Amino acid sequence: MPKSRVRKKKVYTAPAELRPKTQESSHNPSPTWVPVVAVALIVIGIGWLVTFYLTEGAFPIAAWSYWNLAAGFGCLVLSLLVLSRWR
Repeated sequence: MPKSRVRKKKVYTAPAELRPKTQESSHNPSPTWVPVVAVALIVIGIGWLVTFYLTEGAFPIAAWSYWNLAAGFGCLVLSLLVLSRWR
């Protein structure tokens, strides 16, 4: 039995008025301070938490007790917010 002919479908292209407009200004690279600040906040946050656990709450600030956890995790959350600006 002969093989049937394969039909090629046309590739759909949207009309020009419906295509998203590309702006070259939106593709600017991030300033160099963005990754530097983000990495610094990550290191500070992890260092704060590790210090708190290893010293059993005596350091970094003993008067804060378990609020030291909030400070350490706060640094990590701030680093995520800074990294959201990275392009």
